[in-house]
Amino acid sequence: MTVREWLLEGEHKRAQQFKGSGREQRTERDHPWWKVMCLTGVDYFSTLGYQPGIAALAAGLLSPVATIVLILLTLAGALPIYRRVAAESPRGQGSLAMLERLLSRWKGKLLVLALLGFAATDFVITITLSAADAAAHAVENPFIPSFLRGENMLITLVLIALLGAVFLKGFAEAIGLAVGLVAVYLVLNLVVVTDALIHVITSSHLIVDWQNMLVSQHSSVWAMIGVSLIVFPKLALGLSGFETGVSVMPLVRGQSGDTDAEPRGRIRNTRKLLTTAALIMSVFLITSSFVTTVLIPQEEFGEGGKASGRALAYLAHNYLGSAFGTVYDVSTIAILWFAGASAMAGLLNLVPRYLPRYGMAPDWAAATRPLVIVISAIAFVITWIFDANVDKQGGAYATGVLVLISSAALAVTLAAYRQRQRGAFIAYLVITLVFFYTTIANVLERPDGVKIAAFFIVAIITTSLVSRATRSLELRVEQVSFDAAAKRIIAKAKGRGNIRIIANEPDARDEAEYRDKAREARENSHIPRDSEPIFLEVTVTDASEFESTLYVQGEKRYGYLVLRVQSASIANAIAAILLQIRDETGLRPHVYFGWTEDNPFKAIGRYLIFGDGDIPPVTREVLRRAEKDPERRPLVHVG
Repeated sequence: MTVREWLLEGEHKRAQQFKGSGREQRTERDHPWWKVMCLTGVDYFSTLGYQPGIAALAAGLLSPVATIVLILLTLAGALPIYRRVAAESPRGQGSLAMLERLLSRWKGKLLVLALLGFAATDFVITITLSAADAAAHAVENPFIPSFLRGENMLITLVLIALLGAVFLKGFAEAIGLAVGLVAVYLVLNLVVVTDALIHVITSSHLIVDWQNMLVSQHSSVWAMIGVSLIVFPKLALGLSGFETGVSVMPLVRGQSGDTDAEPRGRIRNTRKLLTTAALIMSVFLITSSFVTTVLIPQEEFGEGGKASGRALAYLAHNYLGSAFGTVYDVSTIAILWFAGASAMAGLLNLVPRYLPRYGMAPDWAAATRPLVIVISAIAFVITWIFDANVDKQGGAYATGVLVLISSAALAVTLAAYRQRQRGAFIAYLVITLVFFYTTIANVLERPDGVKIAAFFIVAIITTSLVSRATRSLELRVEQVSFDAAAKRIIAKAKGRGNIRIIANEPDARDEAEYRDKAREARENSHIPRDSEPIFLEVTVTDASEFESTLYVQGEKRYGYLVLRVQSASIANAIAAILLQIRDETGLRPHVYFGWTEDNPFKAIGRYLIFGDGDIPPVTREVLRRAEKDPERRPLVHVG
């Protein structure tokens, strides 16, 4: 097997999976929902490594109260939203597909490209930030070899490379490793949190001291709640994981009766995944926030403090000893490193669903291994730009997470409105407003996230449009089929020994139109008098679509034979139909055009954007690229 064959292995099968057709089959890519939860959960659960410390820095003694706000928004906001997203886009398109359906043609696609920029920000920064945080934990451990101390950049790059190697090997290995890491990490956190709670309960003065300090700092319960709501956006990192959870739905095993149209078992199991992960995380968030706030002096959370970025690790070392603390460090480092796996899986399932379908990425973008290499390379560059610093990347990460959740909230709100579900609409609208407030507050305080997202958006849109332009002359047709009437028309022409087709832009479609077009074609293109030409009419549906499946209909109109079809592009459809007729009849068809009077540059723009333009030369070029042998290529005549 060559390197190219190895890189593109499984490309066709993966591309067909993203298109979706027929009854779903259980394959080696399907896994029980709890295993997929571990894959997405390595990102979600790994935030325990730094979330308690972030909460303490942001809210101080109010950290548990602010965390309760986070949990309420998780369970009453993000969870209901993504349970509905799972039902609305069961093939892993996520909230992006829902929003795409709300806007037609190029507007919808440009919106998706912009949101893909935020998704890329979220997922890629998840990879780099988690690896950088794992490196930070590694260099702070007392048993780390001296030559690795301070080598955060080197360790981060090695961790990213190892992550890419796992995905080059295959998804099964990634999920298997995620299950082990999550199981060990959650058990160790349960031990640490339980031991800390015992210390708090047995030392009742700690709670009294905490309450007294709260009262002294804040005059009333309402003041505490108000401050918690203000600082809440800084805790938004604890909301990660939901968009990834729905984007990897194709990995979730459904039930035997699932179909591509109604994968009820897959939807139900994905909802189990989302709910279970949210409940587990909520329990750990509130308990860890409480014990770290009560047991750890506030000054230790600051920069240079022993609990900075590793609050639970601080408790593990102080209360359970260095041996257990080191085991906990190793587990934390491992899951922080592998938190990038959920992001990698999300990108590998998200990108091939949109860019190749739009014609805005090469065909190899549907294959796993080339994408893994590209994503890893981007992660290397970002790590180098930000010097493997966790704090510098935090704003971009939070921005990506919040924009995606806000867009999902907006999508389900509009879906409920269109389906006239008044109660659901009002509830989702409230949730949407809360998430929009959170997003705006985060952007105003940390604008770097928007700047990075803007870079991703510009890069994606630019490369996508360039790719679309360079691929526009591909055949762009998946399949051509003829109805019974069209087959009779073609069979009749075959019986005469020649197939002559007049490309006609349908206008009034009256007798005079066909009579005049036939006369012009005979006079200008010298169609023999004894032949009976066939009119071919292509109607552009949605020119923003890249590929089309053509259903050709035949009819006899005012005594003239007519083939009608709808497509995203006129020239590409004509070329595909000509090649299909040639293959089915064994005859080289002739197609006849009239020259247009448009400016050639304007015509090129119309072809790329609206699917029409100067049809004759484009049709000829599409045919030339699709059929290399001139002796087998359909003949193009322009009069």
